[in-house]
Amino acid sequence: MQGLGLALAAYMIWGCFPLFFSLLSSVTASEVLVHRVIWSLVATLFISLVFKRGRGLLALFKQPVALSWLALSSILIATNWLIFIWAVGQQRVMEASLGYFLTPLVSLVLGRIFLKEKLHFWQAAAGWLAGIAVAWELISLGSLPWIPLSLALTFGFYGLVRKQHPVDALHGLTAETLWMLPLAFIWLGWAYLSSTSVGYGSSWQISLLLMASGLMTAAPLLLFAAAAQRLDLSVVGFIMYINPTMQFISAVVILKEDYPPERLITFALIWAAMLLFMWGLWQARRLLKQQRLAEQQATD
Repeated sequence: MQGLGLALAAYMIWGCFPLFFSLLSSVTASEVLVHRVIWSLVATLFISLVFKRGRGLLALFKQPVALSWLALSSILIATNWLIFIWAVGQQRVMEASLGYFLTPLVSLVLGRIFLKEKLHFWQAAAGWLAGIAVAWELISLGSLPWIPLSLALTFGFYGLVRKQHPVDALHGLTAETLWMLPLAFIWLGWAYLSSTSVGYGSSWQISLLLMASGLMTAAPLLLFAAAAQRLDLSVVGFIMYINPTMQFISAVVILKEDYPPERLITFALIWAAMLLFMWGLWQARRLLKQQRLAEQQATD
């Protein structure tokens, strides 16, 4: 039950991201990203200090291969953050939520292509159905849904890199934000030297929200990492859809976003793919348990 509570807390925080970042719609997406990087680093370093995790972080700095891969993952996650922040500011949260509904299906395809992972029949069917949803969006609206696809692809490849080169969640985020830090300072220097209007300092509310973006970034990631150690993959996979579901509801009910009716068909197809994906995941897990039980009985 503890693991379930941690996972629910993580996904609910992620699900509230559109509402949080909509409060920063008066600030440019690039500035929000810069402060998210800076204050995320502050948050992770503080957590490392409080929980005495500094030795693990120092050990990571002695691994050049791991650090080089974290440089790549930092580019992917920074791109994902920037697109999401921009989408929220442009009142396109519904499209962003579609991206996070697509993410597990993109990860499914990437796992099959790059890791040669075996797919259950229903998981493969889910991937095809997601492809049909994207094709429908292209045909019905005349353009590719670039926001959902960009979010799904960047986060999918981010997950692939982190899976291939696993690093502790806290230390990984710390290293990634350190890689981004020089560019963040360059942006801040350019903004102040060129007298570009910035949100930080314009009001205490905006400044506090920008600072809070760091904790909002670090907290759910650490909660999720703790939950993943305590829960089965099938459970984690199922409740992950709380995040985009909350974003979708926020877009429609709270933020009152306009959307073309054709997009509801896109979502219907994605939701159907989601159900197939979860069914296939459950079937695959059950088959694995049966195989392990049979092997155990054979050895006994």
